[in-house]
Amino acid sequence: MSIPLAPVAPKRPQTIHQLGRTRVDDYAWLKDAAWRDVLRDPSKLDLAIRAHLEAENAYTQALLAQTETLQAQLFAEMKGRIKEDDSSVPASDGPFEYYARFETGAQHPIHARRPRGGGPEQILLDEEALASGKAFFQVGAAGHSPDHRLYAWASDEQGSEYFTIQVKRLNDGASVGGAVESSAGDFAFSADSAWLFWIWRDENARPAKVFRRPLGADTPGFGEDVLVYEEADDGMFLGVGRTADDQWMLIHVGNQETTEVLVIPQATPDAAPVVAAPRQKGVKYDLDHWTDRWVIRTNAGDAVDFKLMTSQADIPVQATWREWIAHQPGRYITGFAAYAGHLVRAERTDALDRLVVTARDGSEHIVSFDEEAYALSLEGALEYDTTVVRFVYQSPTTPRQWFDYDLASRARTLRKTQEIPSGHDPDRYVARRLQATAADGETVPITVLMLKDTPLDGSAPLMVYGYGAYGHAMEPSFSIRNLSLVDRGWIWAVAHIRGGSDKGWGWFLGGRRETKPNTFTDFIACAEHLCAEGYGTPGRVAAYGGSAGGMLMGAVANLRPDLWGAVIAAVPFVDVLSTMSDADLPLTPPEWPEWGNPIEDPAAYDLIASYSPYDQVAAKPYPPILATGGLSDPRVTYWEPAKWIARLRAETTSAAPVMLKLNMDAGHGGASGRFDFLKEIALDYAFAIWALERGWTKA
Repeated sequence: MSIPLAPVAPKRPQTIHQLGRTRVDDYAWLKDAAWRDVLRDPSKLDLAIRAHLEAENAYTQALLAQTETLQAQLFAEMKGRIKEDDSSVPASDGPFEYYARFETGAQHPIHARRPRGGGPEQILLDEEALASGKAFFQVGAAGHSPDHRLYAWASDEQGSEYFTIQVKRLNDGASVGGAVESSAGDFAFSADSAWLFWIWRDENARPAKVFRRPLGADTPGFGEDVLVYEEADDGMFLGVGRTADDQWMLIHVGNQETTEVLVIPQATPDAAPVVAAPRQKGVKYDLDHWTDRWVIRTNAGDAVDFKLMTSQADIPVQATWREWIAHQPGRYITGFAAYAGHLVRAERTDALDRLVVTARDGSEHIVSFDEEAYALSLEGALEYDTTVVRFVYQSPTTPRQWFDYDLASRARTLRKTQEIPSGHDPDRYVARRLQATAADGETVPITVLMLKDTPLDGSAPLMVYGYGAYGHAMEPSFSIRNLSLVDRGWIWAVAHIRGGSDKGWGWFLGGRRETKPNTFTDFIACAEHLCAEGYGTPGRVAAYGGSAGGMLMGAVANLRPDLWGAVIAAVPFVDVLSTMSDADLPLTPPEWPEWGNPIEDPAAYDLIASYSPYDQVAAKPYPPILATGGLSDPRVTYWEPAKWIARLRAETTSAAPVMLKLNMDAGHGGASGRFDFLKEIALDYAFAIWALERGWTKA
């Protein structure tokens, strides 16, 4: 096969001295010195850097040209599983039912409402119309005011996650107060609908301040923003919201290990916020108000998997907390939702979810299912004084099902089943839960999806997906995308590795900072176990992960290049040491609790240097690798995958290609349209099929 010449990034060594250590970065020049300007306006990218990135894209396109028919087939299959004129189940709130729907062929939804019980539709927001003519358009948040008179939405037109918030009146569509610029995309109306609370993103793309904007034309200062709260710690994220009973406004402050909540009475939404419980390093909590009491979910007092507390105080300082649902190791309380007569908490045990309903009188019952692997999530309800909430059930073989659940009578009403227009027969497939043994003896769950008649003799191509960071669990969910591999005889496996919360919050703590290497060795152990059980063969396993899961891909490629027949690293966080050493980058200070601070801590420097995928690239026979990225990505900046691929290409001792596909019009999430995004997934899958069929590792 004729292979086009790969781009060669020139080496321009930059020597970095840090904490008495020295490293040399040959490709640091790929980071534009004016990266802040590029985030806001990608056209300002340095021309030499742009030329290199475009050369990388051209190389990838040329090398994968022979898969274009396959890509088109994969895309058509995935698109064929989407109901093009789909709509959500309406959610009742006061006099209206709110919902979103797609028109045939549309990439973006229409948000609408109608009178409760039926009646004429009123369009609230037409995303497809707003996206027309734009290379990228994404709505981060959208919602109506409590009095149903106003509608607000936050939109991003370049993928940089700098959002513009707009508010309009629903009776005549007139704009209210002008656009809010440089927003983080999060906002909340006050309960009286007179104020909009929103978060400002600073020049380093970090959420830094909370403002409120008066929305009444007759209110003094109409349309002018008033500073409510400013966070002094660059390492904290911010959020705003209301309690379920609409008695309080909430300002959430926190990172991966420490949180703090400030409260404002809804009776006086212009009052100064008051801290509920002052932040303590290592203590996380969130809270809601349940009519006459506060309910607090926290890990205080070594409650690793969290417990529920209550407080009858006006301001729930920690001294007023009283234990309600005790901590139980291995039962991770992931969250809760309050309604007038009931409270619903979500729990996870050994990577399986359930819901527990508690009535005002203290009685409890459980909502769960019997499949071997499934995902259960609470959508809740827009109303507080209701007994009917909504949850979604799905499994690797079962499309999503939306149920309305009566908390009092326990009746389940199926409101919708995800329709697969091209057809789906669950009986053709089997989902299994396996257990791998990690290097230190821990058991690591694996969820497997395959056709029932797929042979377990190692002949089937195997895809292993992993993430393992920030406490995010990999739910055993239904995917219209994965079926395109499984229907071709592939086995799809998800490794529930440490760093996620699949087995509780302790599972996360066992795969972050000092214990981060467990994430990588867990993933390798899962792949080896699958091969030992006949689900795959070493050298013919495709590894797949994105963002922090892309770091995982880089690490396992360095540790066991022989195990993989293909590696797909989507928006990969691979330049860990350099990024965590640059305090100006958007996510660096907030990420130190996750990875450690190599600027001040020698031990953190040495640990990160020991696994940072970019820094650990060496002369090895790497498998075929595809990295993807987005030019406007503020989370994993474009130069991370660009530098990594450049270094891999210079060091690999195999003939297998390493490739970069950079979306020049998007950010971290890739293309914004529901169909355009599938084209990116189709490219990933076509690459995996091509790589394993070509057998580069055996060339």
